[in-house]
Amino acid sequence: MPLPLHSTPVLTRRTFLGALTGTAVAAGLGGCSRDEPTTRLAAAAPLPTGVDANTALSISIHISQKQLEGAGLLDKLPFRVKDWPNLSAGPDIIQGFRAHSIDLSSNAGVPPIQARAINYDAKIVAVQTVPTPTYTFATAPGSSISSLSDLKGKKIAFSQGQAQGVVVLRTLAELGLKNHDVTLVPLTSNQFFTALQSRQVDAAPLWEPNLTKYLNQFAGDGARAIAMHAVDYLTILWSPVEVLRDPAKAAAVRAFIPFWVRGTVWAWENRAAWTDLYFVKDQQLSPADAQRAAASTPRPTDPRSWDKAIAWEQETADLLAAGGFIPKVKAADLFDRRFETVAADAAPASYRE
Repeated sequence: MPLPLHSTPVLTRRTFLGALTGTAVAAGLGGCSRDEPTTRLAAAAPLPTGVDANTALSISIHISQKQLEGAGLLDKLPFRVKDWPNLSAGPDIIQGFRAHSIDLSSNAGVPPIQARAINYDAKIVAVQTVPTPTYTFATAPGSSISSLSDLKGKKIAFSQGQAQGVVVLRTLAELGLKNHDVTLVPLTSNQFFTALQSRQVDAAPLWEPNLTKYLNQFAGDGARAIAMHAVDYLTILWSPVEVLRDPAKAAAVRAFIPFWVRGTVWAWENRAAWTDLYFVKDQQLSPADAQRAAASTPRPTDPRSWDKAIAWEQETADLLAAGGFIPKVKAADLFDRRFETVAADAAPASYRE
């Protein structure tokens, strides 16, 4: 149903962090206690490599589930997957971590910064880089916005703890605008579609397949797409520290990373099969729209060194802190560098950075 239109939320550091510190758990996740390991793995201890087939992880990476299915690798994982929660928004994943309902997830670089801002301890265990834009501004039906320069004075959907929020901030900086030159409307990305439809916001950053789905419904009413230059440089795997302290689960997390890499490579090298499996059959796009959505998918790149990723993450954290959304965060603390080369070691040479 449409979002209420009688007021525009005020964006403050309190509203930014408050959404993450509540007791509500993302829909579909039930809280449960994690089994305490009989031994604990120290933060500096070498990663175990032997995987117990009875170890179970809850992995909230729907796209990897479908990639591994397409590649014929889903039943080759050396551990059990007890659940594949279909959640992706950073705030939902953090809630799932806190509820002990998710052990491993994939997100952009912002959610780990969010988690640290509320003193929740989780670590990045794998990195892929995305040097090209993956988001596009969609405008509300009938909006007068026809270029990025028209954003001044407009209401923009702002997902404070997701990549969608950071590309907005980077776009404003690119335009020489301050945050107060626009109205940032705090929403989570799963609310963007309705907020645009109901004209609660004038623009929102969308990515595929949501952009195609939105334009299919509202382009006839004057909605349009405005290309942006800001990139969301990181795709990461991350896991709660308490999971990584469990030797059996740490070994399973390490074992999953090569499968994650192989799934992304399979999707890139089998575009027709992936387009049909994911965009058509799973996301319910028409074949023509699926082709458009698939074309926006970047080539996976697995860096052997995380130095650039850490620098990018620090720049992002500083941007959020400068806006008053979070306290200062040291990005290097978000990475568990014991895992640094695992993804690159599993990638074909042409996919390494």
